[in-house]
Amino acid sequence: MDRSTSRTNGVKQAQKKSILAWILEWAGRKKGYYIGSILLAIINVLFKVIPFFIIGNIVQLLVEECKEPKEYITRIGTILVMFLVSELAHSFSTTASHVATFNVIGGIRKSVLDKLTRIPLGYVKDTPSGTLKSVIVERVDSIETTLAHVVPEFTSNLLAPLITFIYFIVIDYRLALWSLAPVGVGLIFFILMVSTTGTYYPRVIKAAKDLNGAAVEYIDGIEVIKAFSKTEGSYERFKEAARENANAPISWMRRCNLEQSGSLVIMPFTLLTVLPVGGFYVANGSLSVANFVMCVILSLCTVGPLMIIATYLDDISRVGLVLTEVTKILEQPELDRPADNGEKITGNGIDLENVRFSYDSSRIIITNDEQDVMSAKDKEKAAAAKKAAKEVLHGINIHIEPGTFNALVGPSGSGKSTIAKLIASFWDPDEGTIKLGGTDIRKIELEEYNRNIAYVSQDNYLFDMTVRDNIRLGKPSASDAEVEDIARKAGCYDFIMNLEKGFDTVCGGSGGHLSGGEKQRISIARAMLKDAPVIILDEATAYTDPENEAIIQSSIAKLVNGKTLLVIAHRLSTIKEADKIIVINDGNVEAEGKHAELLEKCPLYREMWEAHVAVKDSDEGVKADV
Repeated sequence: MDRSTSRTNGVKQAQKKSILAWILEWAGRKKGYYIGSILLAIINVLFKVIPFFIIGNIVQLLVEECKEPKEYITRIGTILVMFLVSELAHSFSTTASHVATFNVIGGIRKSVLDKLTRIPLGYVKDTPSGTLKSVIVERVDSIETTLAHVVPEFTSNLLAPLITFIYFIVIDYRLALWSLAPVGVGLIFFILMVSTTGTYYPRVIKAAKDLNGAAVEYIDGIEVIKAFSKTEGSYERFKEAARENANAPISWMRRCNLEQSGSLVIMPFTLLTVLPVGGFYVANGSLSVANFVMCVILSLCTVGPLMIIATYLDDISRVGLVLTEVTKILEQPELDRPADNGEKITGNGIDLENVRFSYDSSRIIITNDEQDVMSAKDKEKAAAAKKAAKEVLHGINIHIEPGTFNALVGPSGSGKSTIAKLIASFWDPDEGTIKLGGTDIRKIELEEYNRNIAYVSQDNYLFDMTVRDNIRLGKPSASDAEVEDIARKAGCYDFIMNLEKGFDTVCGGSGGHLSGGEKQRISIARAMLKDAPVIILDEATAYTDPENEAIIQSSIAKLVNGKTLLVIAHRLSTIKEADKIIVINDGNVEAEGKHAELLEKCPLYREMWEAHVAVKDSDEGVKADV
């Protein structure tokens, strides 16, 4: 079975899974801890309920005026022992449930992060980083308490009142039924309160997501905000999001005040009916004093645990909503790739055959298995959605010889970066085929394909760790000497050594301690260390000055011997020696050839070259004046 089939089946199964099935899957080998937690919770319940029977026996002895201290001491001692056993069982039960729950939380995060590596980049790009961070971090963290306590405590707090109530019925079924009257009224209020969850809780969740997104956006864009004196206006969105985040739960609480108060006050007040009715039964001789006292005790012990269960119901509904958000991510369609044993890559030539692509339709992915079960109407809707999406590549055909230096040029927005990202397998094309070494990339296992591609863009990300470790990401097994050697070859060794701690300088979050040009040069060194047969540089030298760009280009030329190099450059002088220059215009291949050929036969390229030379001459003139 190939990966596309297995993944499609996985998505279909995921859609049918219950929340419980997901939890058990995430718990992995620790799911047995949940079972152990329940068994210990049952022991806890039994050793908490049995003392009530003993207390009833003690009351009976008191009524019969038994004066033997031994009878009372034995029973009281038994109660103490049972109390200690029940507390130990409770402690071990919650410990076991916590172990399983932390495994569940870890399993959720691993599943989501692993999923993000297999789905089209478009989904990740279109989803605000604050939203994903909120789901993966805060929202998943928020279910820990509920999952850890709901299993043992829900079990014990449900079983205990059940056994107690059965004993209550055995003593006097009439009084047992009368004790339920306040519970019934309280439940009506509780149901009215819970009914508001579907209306208000989604608003609370949306407010939290919006606040996360606004905070991340504000922090990430603080430089632009300050540079253009937009502090007040930009901060307004964050203030509105924070205000809504506060107002959403407050308005929900206000809406539920009456119902919540009625539920909390009336439901536990069982003595409201038990005392007068029980007193009447004692007066007419149909209930003994000893049994009446026991019934009063049992009535107090029946509703308390149910109230605890009631507090969990709201939390359980929240867990359901959180896990629904998680499963929505896990059910996203994945790139169509075989799971393993895909076809082997036999070369590093690249072919694009009639490739069409639309960013909007990149999210409209329908696998072959789904096509088989779709109705004709659904197929028409899907086709209409794809047609409505704005197409940015219109039947692209490109052939790149193995081991050659190739460049994509064209006006801004013409589709150059889109082509590079499709070759890097960030998306799948809507139509057409992309081949590496003559093999359709959809038939190559994703990890195997990624090992053969090194991609560097102008917006490269550096992690908050040392320069050395950021470069080593290209090849985790590389020694310090290899890292430093590739830095020399990539032309960035000197500037790294001039940093505060050289290769041991921490780059900061997103590489914030370094300039844009420095980040790019480290990213290029990282890609070079990967030693992949195909290297894609998507305007990777955009932030460097012309002198350093020339150094980088010279370094790259030495490092890519025998490799296939695809470069998108905004300075045409850096790619004039390319084996092939491909001119892209409005999602089409306008022309291709060497620099001299294109100057003769392609007006667009000639116009771009003349503009580039004019800017270059102007820059040199400014420098000369200075």
